[in-house]
Amino acid sequence: MASAAGNAAVASNVPAFGARSSKLSDAHLNSIRFRKPLFEFRYNIERKWGNLSLQGGGRRSIDAIVERGRKRAGLVKCTAEGIERGILTGGRGQEGAFAMPERLKVVALMACVMCLCNADRVVMSVAIVPLAAKHGWSSSFLGIVQSSFLWGYIFSSVIGGALVDKYGGKKVIAWGVALWSLATLLTPWAANNSTTTLLAVRAFFGLAEGVALPSMNILLSRWFPCNERATAVGLSMGGFHLGNVVGLVLTPIVMSSVGLSGPFILFASLGLLWLTTWTLRVTNDPQESQTISQSELRLIQDGKSNATPLKKGEFPPLRLLLSKMPTWAIIFANVTNNWGYFVLLSWMPVYFKTVFNVNLKQAAWFSAVPWGTMAFSGYVAGAASDSLIKAGYSLTFVRKVMQSIGFIGPGLALLCLNYAKTPVIASVFMTVALSLSSFSQAGFLLNMQDIAPQYAGFLHGISNSAGTLAAIISTIGTGYFVQWLGSFQAFLTVTAGLYFVTAIFWNIFATGERVF
Repeated sequence: MASAAGNAAVASNVPAFGARSSKLSDAHLNSIRFRKPLFEFRYNIERKWGNLSLQGGGRRSIDAIVERGRKRAGLVKCTAEGIERGILTGGRGQEGAFAMPERLKVVALMACVMCLCNADRVVMSVAIVPLAAKHGWSSSFLGIVQSSFLWGYIFSSVIGGALVDKYGGKKVIAWGVALWSLATLLTPWAANNSTTTLLAVRAFFGLAEGVALPSMNILLSRWFPCNERATAVGLSMGGFHLGNVVGLVLTPIVMSSVGLSGPFILFASLGLLWLTTWTLRVTNDPQESQTISQSELRLIQDGKSNATPLKKGEFPPLRLLLSKMPTWAIIFANVTNNWGYFVLLSWMPVYFKTVFNVNLKQAAWFSAVPWGTMAFSGYVAGAASDSLIKAGYSLTFVRKVMQSIGFIGPGLALLCLNYAKTPVIASVFMTVALSLSSFSQAGFLLNMQDIAPQYAGFLHGISNSAGTLAAIISTIGTGYFVQWLGSFQAFLTVTAGLYFVTAIFWNIFATGERVF
């Protein structure tokens, strides 16, 4: 009865509608309302009905609304807290063909370059074994060679972070890839020339690679809404960890077939190939892209923070950043993460060869398995983090939970590693340690953008420089501990203790709220 009255009212207000109004029955209007949940968006059909121009085409006007709803299905669903969207889903082009989202292309290229970034590092971790045998290097000097990469890395993190804040990630990481590929190519020549030349080239290599993580962090924050950012970082860091697998597995194979210089030439060439694709396909910001759809652009803009870029010549306020405890929580988390990460990255092949007397190829395989699982677990951590945020949990809670898993889990696994009696058991404990440590990607690594979106790149540089200093100490320290004590156990115990202490500090002082 009420529905019939409503139809009559509309007909009286729109005389030109004429006899066609009688065809708009209650059943037809109910069928429109029945379809609404299938479109997965909040569309007030009654409000739209009141605004329709029904002259000569009421049914077609309603069908136009329905068709617009069908096109918007699955793309936009906003809430007061933020955004609820499908992660990295495709859409339809103007002619109905499937269109891959531009942000998916960005994260795919980012994952590839992060894979190369780490593979280029790992080549030296494997090649150093025959180099040490050739030149008669001691365990303590091996630690110095391994840490020389970090000498340049520690300086470029801060500078690179500030450059990324001002100029965006595209150009900064492009220059970084070009320079670190050149350094990778020169490494075999430097090793044959002199140890001084080798250390200088490795330091230059680290200087170029220091811009990679700040560039990734800032670029993904511009290309992804907040509730997809952890997944995007998880995918990119998954590529980073797969770089360990690629480097550890391919390096001994290529060296046995081509020679010591083979893997260095291979990965340098892949870096230059990636560079050509990157410069042609990616922009600093989605608003600059010529190929992004309007629906995807709206999705990104609605879901990201409104951080104001730094003005030209403006330098981030270092004193202000260091005056807040959430900044120190991030710095200490980065210190601990890098400490443990570089101990395992630099010494894992040597550990398996020294403790269990396995050959180089076997050591590479035992070392590769943990990194492969870490790539997958990093994605799981990102997806879990995004799911918790969508479920209504606060950013502070999510960041603390993820970081606690990322520190307490590896600490326990490293303590258990001291009691491993076979290489298989040792590989299992290392796999657990590295897999759980990847949850840090959804903790402190994303927290920089949470508390200081305007200065995230610079803050990343500060914390990464502190973490790099810790990595230098741990990498060299491991060599001296092994030489003095003849065992890895003492240093693994120290590393586990550091994980536990930092987890407590993080849970006391970290926050997901914006501070700067």
